[in-house]
Amino acid sequence: MDFHLHSYLGVSKPQTYRPTLHSHFASLTPPSLSLSLSPTMPPSIFLRLSSFYVHNFDRRPIPTLIITNGVLNSIADALAQSSTILMEKKSLHALVTEYDPQRTLRFAAFGMAMGPIIGRWMRILERTLPIRPGLNKSLQLAKRVVADQAIMAPFGLVLFVGSMGIMEGRPSDEIKQKFSDMYIPALLANWKVWPAIQAVNFTLMPIQYRVPFQSTCGIAWTLYLSLLNAKDDAKLDHTASA
Repeated sequence: MDFHLHSYLGVSKPQTYRPTLHSHFASLTPPSLSLSLSPTMPPSIFLRLSSFYVHNFDRRPIPTLIITNGVLNSIADALAQSSTILMEKKSLHALVTEYDPQRTLRFAAFGMAMGPIIGRWMRILERTLPIRPGLNKSLQLAKRVVADQAIMAPFGLVLFVGSMGIMEGRPSDEIKQKFSDMYIPALLANWKVWPAIQAVNFTLMPIQYRVPFQSTCGIAWTLYLSLLNAKDDAKLDHTASA
């Protein structure tokens, strides 16, 4: 493993043992339930995926974050498009003919670009606002959530609106209009749901799982952004053709 990949994310080189999500959750599970998580039993698909993810994250952190985030963003947009078409047209034929794969590719590209950025941000928060014994954990957690929502949330939305406009091939005046229409509503909606999610993320998730946990929870959020972006695109296209 090239050292610079690990140093970029603040990840140490692979060691002989690395706790997995199996051991993390097993330590939080009552004895009556921990039997079902016994290593001697056949692992579930979830635990297999967990082990596969950690194995690759230890050795190839940046490619792992890129692929994971890209896949999850693709799923979110596919769900957004499918649900919208089926609710409006109530037809599987319409789903086949009207589904826009290029839109899903745009969301995949955005997710792939954001994966390493979010991964690095998680390391910065871990280093600058640690949550460990000897410190006021509640206060440190609150500081970390506030920092995340005050810095990364607005920044991420700027990247989303701008990159979507560019990938859609829109001129600068239409991109500015998208910012005007989308940015504040999306940011306010973000602040209603994400502080609680990130509090759980920072408290319960080992650091190597925080990006996929955030992205998994973010499927619903990306679905919302996808619908909001599509609604604004339709508005801009209608205005341009008028």
